[in-house]
Amino acid sequence: MTVLLPVPDKRIVAAISTLDDLGQAVLTRTGIPGLAIAVVHDGRTVYAQGFGKRAIGHQGRINADTVFLLASLSKPVGATVVATQVDAGRVNWNSPVRDFLPSFDLGDPWISDHVTIGDLYAHRSGLPDHAGDDLEDIGFDRGKVLERLALLPKGAFRVDYAYTNFGITAAAEAVAAAAGMDWANLSETALYAPLGMNSTSSRHADYMARDNRASSHVAAEDGYAVADVRQPDAQSPAGGVSSSARDMARWMAMVLGRGMAEGERMIAEDALLPAMSAQMIRGAQMDVSARPGAYGFGFNVDTRLSGRAMLSHSGAFALGASTSLAMLPDLELGIVVVTNAPPKGAAEAITASFLDRAELGLDSRDWLSAYAPIMATLSAPVGHLVGSEPPADPVPAGPAESYVGTYDNAYFGPLSVVASGESLVLRLGPENRELPLQHWDGDTFVVYPVTENQPAGSVSLVEFMEVSPEPAMAIRIEHLNDESLGLFRRLD
Repeated sequence: MTVLLPVPDKRIVAAISTLDDLGQAVLTRTGIPGLAIAVVHDGRTVYAQGFGKRAIGHQGRINADTVFLLASLSKPVGATVVATQVDAGRVNWNSPVRDFLPSFDLGDPWISDHVTIGDLYAHRSGLPDHAGDDLEDIGFDRGKVLERLALLPKGAFRVDYAYTNFGITAAAEAVAAAAGMDWANLSETALYAPLGMNSTSSRHADYMARDNRASSHVAAEDGYAVADVRQPDAQSPAGGVSSSARDMARWMAMVLGRGMAEGERMIAEDALLPAMSAQMIRGAQMDVSARPGAYGFGFNVDTRLSGRAMLSHSGAFALGASTSLAMLPDLELGIVVVTNAPPKGAAEAITASFLDRAELGLDSRDWLSAYAPIMATLSAPVGHLVGSEPPADPVPAGPAESYVGTYDNAYFGPLSVVASGESLVLRLGPENRELPLQHWDGDTFVVYPVTENQPAGSVSLVEFMEVSPEPAMAIRIEHLNDESLGLFRRLD
């Protein structure tokens, strides 16, 4: 591709030479425990370095081989696993999911018959934003989450873009079924092992067992504290890969090589190209002067101000990981940044600054200042009562026995309200996870969930009420009501 802004190799070399200082400066400015950076150019890893600590309170330092949680960088990695199976002739991007998962259901018979692997990887299935994540938060496994996607309200099939982890997970499950093995084994045998990605896995247990592992961290009063509680196996194809900067550099070199790695053909180009091509507009432009952003199959596909195509993705866990990668195919240049802290803009700022320096020779802005407020919202407490004081003179609650009982919900399943000493407790999900109820006012209470989608400090209103058609007690739980499915009716 010809663009109006040629980039001499010496400018790329100069940009690489600034990464030691850039990485340390971002580490210092954000205060996060650690990060690692890798760059590939012309099919080779030309930079790989770690900064900071693997875990607060321990001496281990991060290097290029330290393993991190990738969060949503798992999506483009997983898309290349799918491409290996397209190359092998087992599936096609346009294969209906039901060809391999006959029971898969999106709630509409025609859509369920016709939704394809590509539809789900491009986030155009009609599923709502982050569909199923709330089920994962309360402990449901992959199979149970996928079974319940049919119950969610839907947007327009192949018209609405809505980012989903479990949509992509469903597509990956179909590919794994076609291959005759589970997704983690397929990823290892089809991609990780052939590429020499020896520190990469789609099993969380493998990440936890690594000696050279970056622990996930959450914010604490005096900085950060080790968390290591995010277990993403349920959505592994979309968010459960763990890897090192060096391994990811090998993967980027293969992607930029159009399926070639170190002179060997790993994936046929025509099997890989659709994943890296625009398939769906991500949303309306914020300004008429802005370029629209697109999504391929697991990749963001954008155009930089220079006119160059850019493949990218970010990943984030509020419970302790933030990652970013970006590739400029015409320059055969890519960068990946992985961190072991919640999203602060560190990973994206390094990625953006490096690409500016490679193309322009200088930063076009202070990228950390630009990204920080945007990314901070991803780990901010949620609930409309956050920051509110309890009523000064609340209406007393009713007697405990008026609330105690078993309640049911088709989507979330049953919950129970039990008396525990002088208090009431919610028991929710397949593991009966407990949330103590704190009285707020009258028949309303609050709970304080801490999950991937309800970071520490979140407040959820719990309302007891009478519902029709037959008068019965019900509970509405705020943090489970994003899709208006948070009402539980009492059974006894």
